[in-house]
Amino acid sequence: MLGIIGGTSLLFSTLPSLEKRTVSTPFGPAEILSGDIVMLMRHQHGLPPHRINHRAHLAALAIAGVDRIVAIGSAGSLKPKIAPGSLVIPTDYFSLTDIPSIHDHDIVHARPELSKDLTRELSHLVPSARFGGVYAQTRGPRLETVAEVNALGWIADVVGMTVASEATLACELDMEFAALCTVDNYANGLAREVLTYEHILSSARENRTRTEEMVQNIIGHMG
Repeated sequence: MLGIIGGTSLLFSTLPSLEKRTVSTPFGPAEILSGDIVMLMRHQHGLPPHRINHRAHLAALAIAGVDRIVAIGSAGSLKPKIAPGSLVIPTDYFSLTDIPSIHDHDIVHARPELSKDLTRELSHLVPSARFGGVYAQTRGPRLETVAEVNALGWIADVVGMTVASEATLACELDMEFAALCTVDNYANGLAREVLTYEHILSSARENRTRTEEMVQNIIGHMG
């Protein structure tokens, strides 16, 4: 079953008609929208990135029968050539912060990765997206400093606060995972304007129709 994780980029979009329910997991409850597919909104109850219960979220998707996940989320561009408004499908990721794990009481080394098959399938469904590149995860909720952005730009293409955690947990739970990043801004210092959360919200609002169409296309072909 297909699972879709959405965040800021879906705030202003009309979502499919699905049944809301709460799933109890060993890591706490999580709300999902279920039907032929399952959707999960990552910022439940208005929680900022560093307080999201990723373990409960991914466990809830697994309990609901999800075995493939497409995560859609806002990201900042680390490269001048990746302009705001772009779409990026990363093929790898790394994190500068702690990554949660479901393995608190045993030693298990899961191999973290983004699914090659799922990312390739996603690229066919969203041909306007830039395929390939590295996603860097920082902790949030603050934005990255100019120095951090300059350093990250040497090794990554986009920066966000959630994909590395979600992808790693998906691997631990034997679910394929791919990400579609909506580039809503240049990372701090790459543009003249002072970056704020309002800029990110404005971009999500402006691109809501495109986002709705992408979600419908993904569900129609993968669901």
